[in-house]
Amino acid sequence: MAGSRLERFGTVYTRVRDLMRSGVVKQADRPVWFDVYEAFPPKRTPLYVKPHPWTPAKKQDPVPEIFYSEDQIRAKFYKKYWTGSRPLDLTKTNFVSVCQRFVVKYEALKVSSDLDDDALFEETGKVLLAEGVVLTQKGKTTQTAAEPRDPVLDLKLKEMLAEQIVNAETEEKPTEPMP
Repeated sequence: MAGSRLERFGTVYTRVRDLMRSGVVKQADRPVWFDVYEAFPPKRTPLYVKPHPWTPAKKQDPVPEIFYSEDQIRAKFYKKYWTGSRPLDLTKTNFVSVCQRFVVKYEALKVSSDLDDDALFEETGKVLLAEGVVLTQKGKTTQTAAEPRDPVLDLKLKEMLAEQIVNAETEEKPTEPMP
């Protein structure tokens, strides 16, 4: 017991008392508090009790989950038109995301038309496309039907790329020193 430093194997008082009885600690070297503890012992002996983990009873959560009608529209929007992981610029106070534009237009069309949700969703996409907002569906390229890609532009881009490659190669070749 003398070698144990954990309080669960006895109190500090009992350990010091037993060390004094065995002669390891002399009567003259006893701690100052020892005599006070013997003169005024506690009403109940302090014992180490292993704490039990407290598990609260399962109570009903008083705060219900909050879902707005816009949340369903946003979920449907992101499911169909995945915009990727582009960051939003929150420094611009007047910035409105494509998803928010879609929700606002959807709500405006919902008030003015009698279409069901799926047809209204498609109609909102068409109206935004007519306004110039490009919505890219998952797995499809980012080409709008209103503006077909110009084949001449492809040729010019290929020529520019080839020219840049040639320029880079000529810069990398070291020149031979003249004798």
